[in-house]
Amino acid sequence: MSGRGAERILDLVEWLASRSEAVSLVEVVQALSLPKSSTLLLLRTLVEARYVTRQADGRYLLIRLPGEPSEANSGWGTILRVAESILRETVAAIEETGFIAVLTDDRQVRYLNKILPMREIRYDRDIATQRVAHYVASGLMLLSGLTDEDLEAYLRLSVSEEDDPGAISARVSAARREGYVANLYGRVEGAAGVAAPIRDPAGRIVAVVNVSGPRERIANNLGRVTEATVEAGRRASEALSRRMFKSGKTPARN
Repeated sequence: MSGRGAERILDLVEWLASRSEAVSLVEVVQALSLPKSSTLLLLRTLVEARYVTRQADGRYLLIRLPGEPSEANSGWGTILRVAESILRETVAAIEETGFIAVLTDDRQVRYLNKILPMREIRYDRDIATQRVAHYVASGLMLLSGLTDEDLEAYLRLSVSEEDDPGAISARVSAARREGYVANLYGRVEGAAGVAAPIRDPAGRIVAVVNVSGPRERIANNLGRVTEATVEAGRRASEALSRRMFKSGKTPARN
């Protein structure tokens, strides 16, 4: 592909990523001021590479971003697009910091975004660094979505000698039972957080909503923070399911 072609396809991916609904060929042509024939070729390239799906009505929908595995039932980009506005509403309502987090193939926690509240004292975090899953609320919630076999493998291979596998397993079991994780004594001194799952149509945990803040403030408002976080996860799960059904991706439960 020529330099100009590569630039165009990147522009197209970025534009599609900004859209929450499927778009027609005409909409793409008008938005990006591209020739119709070139635009159709670019879209077909993205469809063949499984970044975009062409729906029955002829419209196109971005289903994953570069760097996401093609076999994934729902890519990180899709999760972020459907969940970010919900997270923003949650952050505005409870005035604490919000994140969307996922579990990488090597069982590390990766934060896809960070939304800070409009208040002077707030919790911030470098989201470029991945976290050890069992050290943070997001990770414990994500681990609760693993099968028993995969969780045993994680405890065997990823837990250091200073950690207690039994205690980690108990916290994961509690997360499965309660549907959220409240971590008042995290790895960052003075910080606390609550995490709740985002599920795909088959009920699998594909990401989590995490709300964090100063420990004392989170502890004093734990019920409200937990309720808001769980509700955000529920709404994001519903939005993700609608998006996946629209794109024709209806995975079966394992």
